[in-house]
Amino acid sequence: MSVDTEISVSGGELFREQYMYKHPPVAQIHTALKFSDEDKAVLRRLAEKVAAIAETDSMKIKRKLWTENHDLKSTYPVIFVDPENGWNEIMTDDVFECKDPLARTWENTLRKDIYSAKMIKDDRVITKDFNVPWYYTDNGFGITPKIEYTGQKGGSYHVLPAIEDYEEDFPKMHFPQITVDWDKSNQVMELAKDTFGDILNCRFSMKWHWADDFLNEFVAFRGMEDFMCDFVTDPEWIERLMTFMTDGIMKRFDYLEEQGLLSLNNDNTYLGTGGQGYTTALPAPDFDGKVRTKDMWVTLQAQETVSCNPDMFGEFILPHFKRLAERFGLAHYGCCEPYDVRWKYLKQIPHLRHVSVSPWADYKTVPDYLGKDYIASVKLKPTPLAMPDMNEEHVRRECRRAVEETYGGICEFVMKDNHTIGNNPNNLIRWTQIMREEIERKY
Repeated sequence: MSVDTEISVSGGELFREQYMYKHPPVAQIHTALKFSDEDKAVLRRLAEKVAAIAETDSMKIKRKLWTENHDLKSTYPVIFVDPENGWNEIMTDDVFECKDPLARTWENTLRKDIYSAKMIKDDRVITKDFNVPWYYTDNGFGITPKIEYTGQKGGSYHVLPAIEDYEEDFPKMHFPQITVDWDKSNQVMELAKDTFGDILNCRFSMKWHWADDFLNEFVAFRGMEDFMCDFVTDPEWIERLMTFMTDGIMKRFDYLEEQGLLSLNNDNTYLGTGGQGYTTALPAPDFDGKVRTKDMWVTLQAQETVSCNPDMFGEFILPHFKRLAERFGLAHYGCCEPYDVRWKYLKQIPHLRHVSVSPWADYKTVPDYLGKDYIASVKLKPTPLAMPDMNEEHVRRECRRAVEETYGGICEFVMKDNHTIGNNPNNLIRWTQIMREEIERKY
């Protein structure tokens, strides 16, 4: 049976894919759902390597360290490195052996795990879990974003207002509706199990826990310029539309719970905007095997509102974040926006435990603001790694500054947002080594 699955995504997911590189939509599948013997042999060989890595004492130690940090029981930092777009300069076409498009996608996943463990050597935990996504469509909020590219698609672009007149366009909107293709999802799962199910734990898993869609989609619908002006010129519509979109997100989570589409993320699942989700605080004590939102982490971020003053954030954004976070077990906040200028509002978010401390935040606020009550996900600027020859002296100064200024908090040090690594993968390796040396010097 041939499968040609095309995943439609909502406006915010399209915008987030272009802008944040967080949630790539599920790729098209052009496959007979039966790999060749050659492709299967490649995948099995790589799966065996991943499984062997997952069983090492090193991974057990790293898992314990993440868990203790997220349980607020340890202050020794962890390091997390996500090359993001830099992977394209590591996993080049000549690396891959598989021919089938889906097999190549899985090969890519396995090779990344192996490379992270063997070469980068950060504290990322590699497990025997192999995640298979649900295949679905999402009809969004009823408004199609308008994106104007300055050059070829995938390059720079400008978001044009898709909602030009609130009075006229708001009636066109509706709550998003997810439709899962159960047959195709199960077929792909069976393919995974047939390929390496005796080596890896094949499981359904999706990053549904990103709940800040209404901000991404709001910008996708209005464009950044009108979005910012609306806080002053149309505050009633800002509130009305954000309430509507939050209602839609809540309804979506209701559906995901009812249909059994949620999965626990208190493991090596990507947490927030950097890190892994290990903690014993989840799932909830009454967990009976069916995952609910209260058994999970939720991710919230508002980098689109970085130019809003803190009180404006508190008035327009915070109430919706509080409502979303209330239904989850634990919450992460933040991406590139500085957390410290709006901390008096952020600390009101229910179940908040994990906070992004971006390069534009004041690192020195970590001991006082976050202390031993929250995890500080400390981001360092990726700019030095974009150069073919990384300035190691500069990197060491920045790593030392981050470690010293945040000392007294429960920290994880994160390198991400790499649009390029200067075509030099060694930059990631050396950054990790330098950061580890600076941590060991202080701790």
